[in-house]
Amino acid sequence: MTQYLSFDIGGTNLKYALIDQEGHILEKDRVKTNTENLDAFMQTMYEVADKYQGKFAGIAVCAPGKIDTKNKIIYFGGALPFLDGLNLEETLGKKYDVPVGVENDGKAAALSEQWLGELHDVNTGIAITLGTGVGGGVIVDNRILHGWTFQAGELSWMITNSSIGTRNMAAYAGFSCSAVNMIKKVNLALGNIDLDNGLIAFEAINNGDLRALAVFKRYCRNVAIMILNIQAVINGSKVIIGGGISAQPILIEEINNQFDKILQNNPMLNNQVIKPVIVAAKHGNDSNLYGALYALLLELNDEEVR
Repeated sequence: MTQYLSFDIGGTNLKYALIDQEGHILEKDRVKTNTENLDAFMQTMYEVADKYQGKFAGIAVCAPGKIDTKNKIIYFGGALPFLDGLNLEETLGKKYDVPVGVENDGKAAALSEQWLGELHDVNTGIAITLGTGVGGGVIVDNRILHGWTFQAGELSWMITNSSIGTRNMAAYAGFSCSAVNMIKKVNLALGNIDLDNGLIAFEAINNGDLRALAVFKRYCRNVAIMILNIQAVINGSKVIIGGGISAQPILIEEINNQFDKILQNNPMLNNQVIKPVIVAAKHGNDSNLYGALYALLLELNDEEVR
């Protein structure tokens, strides 16, 4: 049984798993992401890989930022700017003498769903990750879309409210569709001290608190508008919603409800647009581990690195 070591680099945690080529997770764990500097960060990765040395036939990595998948280089690094310019072929690849794959975290989420989840056998669709910002992975003709400079799917930069001026970050989907911002606004409306407590926020939403629902429904409408704008370009048959809040059934229900309302409010739009299936992601917090590995497996099987 061929096994691979998969890493999911996050701003808070470095997740990792030993996964076989059929997608079975054999072991998994996480450690705190060392944000001191690049050397300290890489030492943590080496310590994990050393623990499994001899057990893996390749290393798969997903990370924030713009990813050159062909040359295995991370650019910008999102919340981890010291990753900018990191070449994983020259570091992990040379140290362990195994193939290395690297993919953007939003695209890894889509690849995970394409391999073993809700986008399996879907020709055209998208996975949207709702978190601090908005990540995305677009599947077109069964291929993940990277774009000219590897930035396809960076949905946070979609302008959704130009009337307030494009210097204002609130003009972008990364603000209006941020799950973190929505939670803060709900807790603020409720008068809670801990503005980041998602459990309290969703307890109020699920209990029908009118203050919480007003914020929540406005948020879901923003997400529905973003989906409609994406549909105008890709005409996908399925939209997958990921991120921590996607585990809340009321989120998917309300996004669907708001999408329906937008169509019903405009008869011409309603006649033109066929609503895509909108569902929650299947793999939850393990999504990026699966997706990073699938990207590597595609490459090893001589399929185009999409």
